[in-house]
Amino acid sequence: MTDTRQESLAALLGGRGGALDASLPPLAFVVGWLLGGNSVAAGAVSAVAVGVVVGVVRVLRGGRPRALLASVALVVLAAYIALQTGRAEDFFLLQIFLNAASALVWAASIVLRWPLLGVVVGLVTGQKFRWRRDPDLLRAYRYASWPWVGQYVLRVLVFGALWLAGEVVLLGIMRVALTWPLQVACIAVSWWVLRRTLPSDHPGLRHPRPTP
Repeated sequence: MTDTRQESLAALLGGRGGALDASLPPLAFVVGWLLGGNSVAAGAVSAVAVGVVVGVVRVLRGGRPRALLASVALVVLAAYIALQTGRAEDFFLLQIFLNAASALVWAASIVLRWPLLGVVVGLVTGQKFRWRRDPDLLRAYRYASWPWVGQYVLRVLVFGALWLAGEVVLLGIMRVALTWPLQVACIAVSWWVLRRTLPSDHPGLRHPRPTP
């Protein structure tokens, strides 16, 4: 299994920069909310401002403008929801729904034998969907996609409980704790599952081995 030993899943999927940047606007919302005397408006302005700054910095570093505009739009939408309800904890409501939807989509992809981990890695490596003709890779991607379902479910449970309790500060803290650290752990577990599932003589993720 030369390829899978030499090139890790983390290397293929990229670093933790994007996930780390995504945790900054929610943290800014909590800080702005606290400094503004529990003002939802102050928190919303802080979150949007930080989201825009992060987006501009990433564009200057070569990031894709369309993807960054989408991330800024999510921050604006989260701030709008909180402003409309007047409840600071509702800033995190969008994240709860997005994680719930992600868990359902990833689980459905496994059941339908189109595991999203395989789709993503296939597109990144340029092999597109040729991995689906390799029974070993298909099985490995199905097993390795379950940790991703787990991470989304964990976020829904934690964020949901804190949202119901109205714990704004803890929501901000856990939003950071369950963003890039959890994603790094998820990638590590998925990589371990991939290596354990693929046969020892398999040429690797970049080299699907179709059934004769």
